[in-house]
Parts: sequence; C-alpha cells; structure tokens
Amino acid sequence: MKQSQFEARHQEQWAAFEATLEQLERRDRSSAAHGHFSQRYRRLCTDLALAQERHYSSHLIERLRHLALRGHQQLYRPRNRYAGPIAAFILRGFPRQVRANRGIVLGACATLFGTLALVALLVAVWPDLVYSVLAPDKVSEMEQMYDAGQSHLGRAADRASTEDWMMFGFYIMNNIGIAFQTFASGLLLGLGSLFYLFYNGLQIGAVAGHLSGTPAATPFWSFVIGHGAFELTAIALAGAAGLRLGWALVAPGRLSRGEALRQAASQALQLVYGVAMFLLIAAFLEAYWSSKGSIAPAIKFAVGALLWALVIAYLCLAGRGEHEPD
Repeated sequence: MKQSQFEARHQEQWAAFEATLEQLERRDRSSAAHGHFSQRYRRLCTDLALAQERHYSSHLIERLRHLALRGHQQLYRPRNRYAGPIAAFILRGFPRQVRANRGIVLGACATLFGTLALVALLVAVWPDLVYSVLAPDKVSEMEQMYDAGQSHLGRAADRASTEDWMMFGFYIMNNIGIAFQTFASGLLLGLGSLFYLFYNGLQIGAVAGHLSGTPAATPFWSFVIGHGAFELTAIALAGAAGLRLGWALVAPGRLSRGEALRQAASQALQLVYGVAMFLLIAAFLEAYWSSKGSIAPAIKFAVGALLWALVIAYLCLAGRGEHEPD
C-alpha cells in the first residue's frame, strides 16, 4: 500500500486519537475522553509498526511515534492526582511481581506452610515431640504467655496504649530481622533461604501443635490468626526473594553469574519492598488488634479469616489486566 493511501485510510482515526489525548492531558477524565482509549492506542501502535516496516517517510513515522509516546504516558499514568509510584506499586506492581515469580513463591510457601502444618500435626498426635524442637523452658514460656488465667489475652483486659506503641516497634524490628535473614541467606545458593523457611515452619508448627492441646489454644489461635495473614505470607515471600537470588547463581543460563544476580536482585527487591509493607501491617495488627483481650475470640477468628482471604485475593487478583503478561 502506498503511503498516501495509508494516510488517507487512517487519518481520521489518528485525528480522533489526538483529540482524545488532548482531553486527557487537560485532566478531562470523562467517559467520552476515556472510552476505548486502550484499543485506540493499540491500533495506533500497529499503524506505527506498519509504517516502519514499509519504510514510509520519517515525517509520518515521527508523528505516529510521538502520538504513541503521548498515549503510553496517559495509559500508564496514575488514575488520580493522589496516586503515584507507591500507589502503583501497591495496586499493581507488587502483586504482579509475586505472580511473575509464582513458581518460586509457591515453592517457598510449600516449604514454610507445609513444614508448619506437618510439625503441628505430629506434635498434636505425639505431644512429647515438642521437646525435640523446643527447649522445656521455651515451652513453659509459651504456655504462660497464652494462659487464659495469667495472660491479658485470655481476659477482658488490654495493655496500656504506651505499651502497645512499644510492642509495635518491637514487632517491626523482630519481623524485619526474620525476613531479612530469610532473604539475604538466599545468596548461599538459595540453601540459606530454604533453611530459614523450614526452621520458621518447624518452630511455629511445634508451638501451634503443642498449644492446640492445652487451655491456651483459644487465646493462641485468636491472637495469631489476624496478623499471621500478613506476617507469615511476608516470611514466605522473603524466602522466595532469597531463592530468586540463589537460583540466579545456580543456573545463570547464558549470562555471567554477576549479570544474572544483578537482574535477579532487581526482581527480588520488588518482592522485598512488598514484604516490608506486609510486615508493617502485621506489626500494627499484632500490637493494636491481636493483643486486645477485650475483643471476643469469635470476632478475632472472623476478622482473621477475612484477612487471610483478602491477602490471597490481593496477591492473586490485584493488578490483573490486559497489559499483564501471562
């Protein structure tokens, strides 16, 4: 097709797209301006590719390229003036990165949660097995911490607000330490991350299995179910980020190990940023919600189940759309 015919066929379409762009650039977000924009943008990109392939004039190619660039900026800009890079990362970037690394993420989750569930079951069936994992004084400490008669978790009483604030800071530091340890140890060919995922699953599973057979069962489970949705998921994702680093060292492909590690670190850090966000939420819930003895266990269980469902839905569904690769 000659260039003159090509331009005559698509000129009206390009003019309409440019008019829509001008509306959007004036912050006009009306349905008239926004309707079918992504489809028009894709058609323009197709026209640009055809013009380049057929070696049409540089003037035409430059015009279409400029329109495509303006369209890209509008398509991927924040949807409102309050949104920015952080909001884009939370709403789209982080869950997409989790799904992009779904294989490693599922492996990390299987290691942590699989170990936790298996050990909890074994300890529930053979109670003395807990002493093979935890020292006797640690077991006693856990029993006292969640004892319905001694702990505020088992009574209709709350800590002082100043103590909540102190515990909030403690939980942040403690959780970040565990997550960073799990992530950074991935540099040991991924074996360090696997070890800490297994170790945390072993420890948590032993405590859960033991306390489930004692009067402390309800205070314990009502305490952990809420913030656990974010905390345990964050630990699993930190492990996945570490495994991403380790796999780059083990199987760099055609790249040098240094280059493979650099590329893997770029993806892994996206997971780590999300892990930090989850740990902040977990620490807040643990200090200001989970520890409230005045809240009935039934309410905590209901809210906890909802939080687990929200975390799973967020990671599986948030940011899905036509521009996400399969």
